[in-house]
Amino acid sequence: QVQLVESGGGLVQAGGSLRLSCVASGSIFSVNAMGWYRQAPGKQRELVAALTSGGSTNYGDSVKGRFTISRDNAKNTVYLQMNSLKPEDTAVYYCNVVVRRSWSAREYDYWGQGTQVTVSS
Repeated sequence: QVQLVESGGGLVQAGGSLRLSCVASGSIFSVNAMGWYRQAPGKQRELVAALTSGGSTNYGDSVKGRFTISRDNAKNTVYLQMNSLKPEDTAVYYCNVVVRRSWSAREYDYWGQGTQVTVSS
């Protein structure tokens, strides 16, 4: 199994910054994609940012230019730097990783438990 531990959420005023971290551990042969999704009350879960093992990034339209995703491959850790936060960024943020657990090409998809981010106006 693979465990994900998220940290860094909290309450911040509009215009402020937060940095989320997610550490993956357990039966990991290699980590492929790592990313962040969020879900606000009454809304569907949406992509915030994703980063492949090759370095390609993909951002949700609403966060482009404000959020930056990065990873530390040696630590199996993914970060999300969130700047210029807005009240509409308020949501539970979930870490997502896609890993290989052996030489097999089969990929496994894991989710963290989520961390609350609240932006006050």
